[in-house]
Amino acid sequence: MWSRLLMASVIRNKVNNKRRKQLASQTKQKAVYIPVAVLLVAAVALTGCGGENTVKIIGSNTVAPLSVVWAEEFMKIHPEVRISVSGPGSGVGIAALIDGTTDICQASRKIRATEVEQANANGVNPYEIPVAIDALSVIVHPSNPISELTFAQLSAIYTNQITNWSEVGGDDAPIVALSRDTNSGTHVFFKENVVQMKKLPTEDKSLEYGSNVLFLPSTEQGLSEVAKNPYAIFYPSLGYVTDEVKPLAIKKTDDDPGVLPSVATALDGTYPIARPLLYYTNGEPQGAIKTFIDYCLSPEGQGMVIGVGYVPLK
Repeated sequence: MWSRLLMASVIRNKVNNKRRKQLASQTKQKAVYIPVAVLLVAAVALTGCGGENTVKIIGSNTVAPLSVVWAEEFMKIHPEVRISVSGPGSGVGIAALIDGTTDICQASRKIRATEVEQANANGVNPYEIPVAIDALSVIVHPSNPISELTFAQLSAIYTNQITNWSEVGGDDAPIVALSRDTNSGTHVFFKENVVQMKKLPTEDKSLEYGSNVLFLPSTEQGLSEVAKNPYAIFYPSLGYVTDEVKPLAIKKTDDDPGVLPSVATALDGTYPIARPLLYYTNGEPQGAIKTFIDYCLSPEGQGMVIGVGYVPLK
């Protein structure tokens, strides 16, 4: 089954394919559904977070579209269970887990040791569950002549050491560097792994985003800006990429080949900005929470991952 899924994924994840354009056009609808879902279960959820037949999911804007699809399909099979999903950011989800105000935290970054300590102090034991894989895609406007960048070039762009496209072989025009805001796990992952060049000989943990970088509260805003701005650059998840933007091939070092983001390159490990997408619960999940997560990890649940634009677990 997985060989058939992978073959389909290679076709679906060619640069600028039509499926992702459809996904992007649905993004606003899903973003509307999320708070509506919260309202739909509000009356039941008044009994308290983690009620027997309610599951509350808060966190990553990246993971939210996948959680919504899983929740919709799961509730068709289990109409007695109500699931609410909201995606204000991984940081908000982790804070909710620490405070005991969510059943599941969806995150696009790993929880920090300091956050685990805070959770433990509140009697919460964060339990990590990988649910999918994401290829973080660096995108520019289709008219931009640049086709690939190295980690060092990306780091210099996002620390404002490189501010003009001509410095990396492009047009003589200022670079408009866009980032997710600090509540985002994507913001943190990109900073640690690309801006600070984690695991490279040139790693520098002191590097931070430059003062000219524009921080955005949602992936949709970054995608929209790049689609209309010839000089913008952004780094959305693979599932958000449409034919209105152009993904760049990424080189970890000058000597490495440039690799485009796709399901196939994330699975085989050749794409250098792949990451796990995670659920966190308070201890091992039980009851309706466990039943839902087991569904997400089942062949049926993992079979939905590619359709949302992400990568199923191996």
